[in-house]
Amino acid sequence: MVIETVHLGKRYGTLQALSDLNLAIEPGKVFGFIGPNGAGKSTTMMILSTLLEQSEGEAYVCGYNVRKDPASVRQSIGYMPDFFGVYDNLTAVEYLEFYAGAFKIPARNRRSLVADLLELVNLSPKADAFVDSLSRGMQQRLGLARCLVHDPAVLILDEPASGLDPRARIELREIIKQLREMGKTILISSHILPELAELCDDIGVIEHGKLIACGSVHEVSNRETGGSVMQLRALRNLDKAALLLESSPLVNHLEEYMGGFRFYFQGTEQEKAELLQELMDEQVAVVYYGDAKKNLEDVFLAITEGVGME
Repeated sequence: MVIETVHLGKRYGTLQALSDLNLAIEPGKVFGFIGPNGAGKSTTMMILSTLLEQSEGEAYVCGYNVRKDPASVRQSIGYMPDFFGVYDNLTAVEYLEFYAGAFKIPARNRRSLVADLLELVNLSPKADAFVDSLSRGMQQRLGLARCLVHDPAVLILDEPASGLDPRARIELREIIKQLREMGKTILISSHILPELAELCDDIGVIEHGKLIACGSVHEVSNRETGGSVMQLRALRNLDKAALLLESSPLVNHLEEYMGGFRFYFQGTEQEKAELLQELMDEQVAVVYYGDAKKNLEDVFLAITEGVGME
């Protein structure tokens, strides 16, 4: 495992911010940490980044114990907090060259390295712009480039899209996809759930400092919400389709969706086929009938039902 925590806990006086956290993240995976603000996401990431010492348990990154060998952990990770300081009187190139020097990258290699990083995060045209002149989204991408200066195996990204407009979030998401294709192991947190839906291989849902669900998006979805999510699109007789679906004991949470309906189906494959036949018997002009991807809002709400929100 590239990242592993064993009964990890953190107390602040009488407040238990993190309790008995057990994570195991495989190489090359993108792991999404889901939870409301204050749930324990940032605490976990700061412990893994050696910026905060745990109260209980152990944590390992690339096989290194974060408490016993923090120097090796820091060489293995690129950590990006939700808000980070920048040196306003430096250009983007100077900013990255400064961090390349801090990581002891040979001076003769820094210029080409910085050029490659700026190209990766789509900031080459802003190479000579002062950092304080960059937009929030550009500063986030520059911060991501800074995390990559020493070519770490692991990226720990705490709310990387916080405060970004929709276009900037899309640009950042595309860069993270490229990093996944490069084989980086990525731990990414967010309370904006759709951000993580396309990116993550696995997710962990944390609430009040406790991990309450963990696994692949598909596994967690099916285990926690039950049944499957179906989607129906039709050209005509949608009113008949709605009546039929509403009357079926196997259909729950029916909602209009993309020229048709989306609903939970709790039945067998045979019963799915029978429902389709009933729709066609009612002259519903079906153009699509099949499984739909559960969104993470559905999963999160199902998992945390009864847990209580902060």
